[in-house]
Parts: sequence; structure tokens; C-alpha cells
Amino acid sequence: MLITATFINYYFICHRKLWLFANGIRMEHSSEIVAEGKLIGETTYIDRSQQYTEVEVDGIKIDFYDAKNKVVHEVKKSNKIEKAHIAQVKYYIYKLEQKGIEGVTGVIEYPKMRQKETVLLESGDKEMIQSWEKNIEELVESEICPPLLRKPICKQCSYFDFCYVEEPKD
Repeated sequence: MLITATFINYYFICHRKLWLFANGIRMEHSSEIVAEGKLIGETTYIDRSQQYTEVEVDGIKIDFYDAKNKVVHEVKKSNKIEKAHIAQVKYYIYKLEQKGIEGVTGVIEYPKMRQKETVLLESGDKEMIQSWEKNIEELVESEICPPLLRKPICKQCSYFDFCYVEEPKD
């Protein structure tokens, strides 16, 4: 199974969202929040495409990679789900190291907040990431969609309508 950085991100946000996405149910195209996040990423650092490279490795796509300084740059709208963002960048670093690129670091940039978060692959992270991959494989290959957890973040999710639609009562 090809595990993408989106899978890693969704694994930390919501297992149900991950399962739906991995099984071909895509709702991001109808989300204003997703559209806003893409717009921020595309318009905030316009000159980046000249400075940095877009890299594709084993199914992951890194939008901004500074090959000279070995830095992965990830632009996000807010830090509300920072744990998922950090996991995603650690996964990028892990995949680059698997390809023989040592000494990679990451930076998560929150332009609306004017904040940055440095991300490093630390001792024990490789084993932890391998555990994530195993758990993700088991989760998405399951025939049963994980249950709805009703978290506050659900209101902002592109799958909200899908998850919270109610059956008509006869």
C-alpha cells in the first residue's frame, strides 16, 4: 500500500476521515476551508517556486524543498492541528532519509499567525513512523469504517455533512 503524507495527516486528525479518503470518498473539493488553505499556500510565498524545488518521493509530494539547506517547508493555515502537521513533516523527512538524503529538517509556516515551527526527526521517530504506517494499513484495509467520534474539529471538516447527515425518520 502506498501511504501518502495526507494519510499521515488524517491519521492524527480522524481515523474515520482517513478511512473514507483512502477508500475513495473525497470531500475536500467542496470545502471552503480546504480552498482557503490552498489559497494561502499558493499566494503567501510566491517566489518560492523559483528558490525551492517540488519533490515527489514514494507517493508523497513536498511542495517546497530547499535542497541546498535540506529543509522541507510546509505552509499551513493555522496550528489548531499542529500534531498532525508535525507528523506529516516528520514523514517527509523520514521518506527523504530512506532515499539517502541525510540531515533534513523541516519548517511548518503559519503565515496568517506569523509563526514557524521547526521539525526534526528525533530518536525513536523512525520506529514510531513505521508503527503509524502499519496502523494506517490496518485501518484503511478494514472493511468497516471507523465510528464517528464527535470532536469539536468536526465542524471544520470537509466530511462534516457526510458524517452528520441523519437518516430520514418515517
